[in-house]
Amino acid sequence: MSPSFDWWGKEVHRGTSVVVKMENPNWSISEISSPNDDDDECGGDGELLRNGARKGSRGKNAKQITWVLLLKAHRAAGCLSSLASATIGLASAVRRRVAAGRTDYDAAGSHPNESPALRTRFYFCIKVFLWLSVLLLGFEVAAHLHGWHLGAAELQRLLVVPSSFGVRELFASLYAEWLGLRMVYIAPLLQFLANTCVVLFLIQSADRLILCLACFWIRFNKLKPRPKHAVDKDLESGDYFPMVLIQIPMCNEREVYQQSIAAVCNLDWPRSNVLVQVLDDSDDPLTQALIKEEVDKWQKNGANIMYRHREIREGYKAGNLKSAMNCSYVKDYEFVTIFDADFQPSPDFLKQTIPYFKDNEELGLVQARWAFVNKDENLLTRLQNINLCFHFEVEQQVNGMFLNFFGFNGTAGVWRIKALEDAGGWLERTTVEDMDIAVRVHLKGWKFIFLNDVECQCELPESYEAYRKQQHRWHSGPMQLFRLCLPDILRSKIGFWKKANLIFLFFLLRKLILPFYSFTLFCVILPMSMFVPEAELPAWIVCYIPATVSLLNILPAPSSFPFIVPYLLFENTMSVTKFNAMISGLFQLGSAYEWVVTKKSGRSSEGDLYSLVEKESDNQREASTSDLETLPNSASILKEDSKQKHNRIYRKELALAFLLLTASARSLLSAHGIHFYFLLFQGVSFLVVGLDLIGQQIE
Repeated sequence: MSPSFDWWGKEVHRGTSVVVKMENPNWSISEISSPNDDDDECGGDGELLRNGARKGSRGKNAKQITWVLLLKAHRAAGCLSSLASATIGLASAVRRRVAAGRTDYDAAGSHPNESPALRTRFYFCIKVFLWLSVLLLGFEVAAHLHGWHLGAAELQRLLVVPSSFGVRELFASLYAEWLGLRMVYIAPLLQFLANTCVVLFLIQSADRLILCLACFWIRFNKLKPRPKHAVDKDLESGDYFPMVLIQIPMCNEREVYQQSIAAVCNLDWPRSNVLVQVLDDSDDPLTQALIKEEVDKWQKNGANIMYRHREIREGYKAGNLKSAMNCSYVKDYEFVTIFDADFQPSPDFLKQTIPYFKDNEELGLVQARWAFVNKDENLLTRLQNINLCFHFEVEQQVNGMFLNFFGFNGTAGVWRIKALEDAGGWLERTTVEDMDIAVRVHLKGWKFIFLNDVECQCELPESYEAYRKQQHRWHSGPMQLFRLCLPDILRSKIGFWKKANLIFLFFLLRKLILPFYSFTLFCVILPMSMFVPEAELPAWIVCYIPATVSLLNILPAPSSFPFIVPYLLFENTMSVTKFNAMISGLFQLGSAYEWVVTKKSGRSSEGDLYSLVEKESDNQREASTSDLETLPNSASILKEDSKQKHNRIYRKELALAFLLLTASARSLLSAHGIHFYFLLFQGVSFLVVGLDLIGQQIE
């Protein structure tokens, strides 16, 4: 075959085109490889010219590689500088926390129902464990330096023939006594506690797995509650617009009152068939004046809204709702809808919920799902979003679909007033009045419906202090309620399986066992087992099962999958607060009756009001615009309030952080690989939370 001589008409590229651009403008360089001109010059005159062309090409490639390496070095330097600045910022924040000296003890000192000795008892127990672990770590390190890393056979020989190990010395004698005490008394007790917690852990994990499978069945078969009549047909004909009472309980929540009142007043429902009650329990005169002024504005716009303020604030939220339901005009209404102060229902909320009650006389509650406007605000809100997505998507939906019962979430729900009256109305006996009324209504035979596709916007607490107090109330109240409701459950006329579900699943497993084993297993037994190696805790309990359960919890929020490890660590960190709250509620300690309104930021109020302005008529548009003009004043008030907020040091979390880090150091002596990493990262997690570095940072 004759050679081709038309190669000079083709563009021949040797090497790869590379564009190198440094991030720093002073070092921006671009180089693009061009056709190999050396080949053009060589023609076909000989092997020598072709070899020279190859050398020139290698030179260009070497220069390109050099610039690529310089680019990577530049990026590495940028990463290092970012890490350095982040480290300096973190160290500065820690220094400010320690210098300020504000602790959770100072924050809790204003609650008169709990004595200081009782409040610090749990912290004292943790400190005892911490100092004991430090002492044992020093003991074990000294023994390790003496070469006493012993197996089971060597331990028995040391106890039987102590002279061969020089126990005549004081330290050796003490170590031999410790070994005997550890093997005979401590290890069996610790192993028994570990086995008990493992069994509880497996039961709770099985419950989570069954709930997830049931949720998958619901989604696979596209199951959902359906009203007995076509919703659109009834609403278009105007045949079903019952009388609805809407209640907005609030207490010193000046950050969010505008957005909630505006959203409720714009609900798409005949104004003659709805009444809005703003139930203000604020003790701040300025907040009262602002809320009353807002109500007056909407009254002038034609909204059927009224302002109520209690002079005697008894019973917290339950007392507020009970007082409002005692009004004489309530008898004219068939349903009552409750929205907390930070909730913003969509205009069609009532049209999506009320039709389920038509011709369904057994239905007592329709509950909507929560959606969060600030779920991506910081790491704390992202982790809360994972928990609450699982709660609504899995727990509430499965229980509502298969059991017709679930815990009322306290807001974004529609009640049949007859069902509330049948159960005795609101009671102030616990801090979880929503769960209380739900259980009592269920015992009367009423059914519940959960609508997973109807959402109501609200806020998540952005600071750890607010979230911690919220969780304390949510986990102490159920134990108070369990003590009070157990006789009523046993005497009720509901079926056996419904009673079993209430007692064993609803209360014991999900409200008592979960915080108990989570704290006891991962914060007490696991670190103690490092100092008592005879009590074994298998790696699958420490790592694989918790990771699987965390994966199940995160499935309803797949976008949060990158946070699975922080979520696992944070849930174990929160176990100290939940365990403390559970014990307080179960034994009716002082902190069980603590009620603190969860602080809101009101970040979405301005945008929501703007969206409402666009949908309103001319008169309402003018009123809403005037509402917007008050936002700067509210913002200035919020800035004044923010000066009174502080990041705090949480002593129990810090003590547990040092306890776990001490145990991780001890695990190195025994070469426990997976235990070391778990204890190390869990200790760092407690340290971050204890220094209040996870949520909102207040300068």
